[in-house]
Amino acid sequence: MKLLRWGPKGLEKPGILDGEGHVRDLSGIVEEIGPEELSPAGLARLAAVDVAALPKVEGSPRLGVPFTGTRNFVCIGLNYADHAAETGAPIPKEPIIFLKALTALNGPNDDVEIPRGSAKTDWEVELGVVIGSRAKYVDEASALDHVAGYCVVNDVSEREFQIERGGTWDKGKGHETFGPVGPWLVTKDEVPDPQALEMGLDVDGQVMQHGSTRTMIFGVRHLVSYVSRFMTLMPGDIITTGTPPGVGMGKKPEPVYLRPGQQMRVWIAGLGEQRQRTVAA
Repeated sequence: MKLLRWGPKGLEKPGILDGEGHVRDLSGIVEEIGPEELSPAGLARLAAVDVAALPKVEGSPRLGVPFTGTRNFVCIGLNYADHAAETGAPIPKEPIIFLKALTALNGPNDDVEIPRGSAKTDWEVELGVVIGSRAKYVDEASALDHVAGYCVVNDVSEREFQIERGGTWDKGKGHETFGPVGPWLVTKDEVPDPQALEMGLDVDGQVMQHGSTRTMIFGVRHLVSYVSRFMTLMPGDIITTGTPPGVGMGKKPEPVYLRPGQQMRVWIAGLGEQRQRTVAA
């Protein structure tokens, strides 16, 4: 299934994508796509719905974050060997964990703000792992049992704030709009191998990133198990799993950063595509 939320910001309704790519209205079946719907039992109930019988949403509605109830927006840093190499960083011995502010959550095609005083706003296409059941001290063998599905995430980052302003990475990651998620949540039954997904990101039509989850240092099973040792993961939580090479900070001979008025296209094979315009905050 491809679950989504559609409509004006703050007034989104639950929906599902049918086999022909049309949005269908789920609001007659459930009130939201939230933690209850992301649970194994909730997903089973939605899987039994006759999608063709649901009302078709006409036109091209705005899409919001495809689910609600996120308590932890967990990010993994330097998790692609080729990305670590382009930044000159050593390969981490353990996953690097930081948190993104929940106010950064953004619809997949909503505008992305360039913060005031920013000179180094950057892009990062990432695979998002969405939790479907409570995970605490889970082992790798059962880690995917706690996953509801996967989505595209753009981990937008302000590199000066992140690296040059002291403290942890969080201040460069948490600006409002810095976490576009979606366009939909693809349930895990449609993603047989999360370590075999092609992904990429363009800016103004120019390919900046093109990689694969194959080059992850720590795979999805390991990350879910590892993070659950340090914090309890709840339904609706997101683990965004790192980015392949091609970020602006790593461009040669000089870094390249975002400015207002540009267009990003962010995609992962089988999980959909985002399109964002950059605007001044």
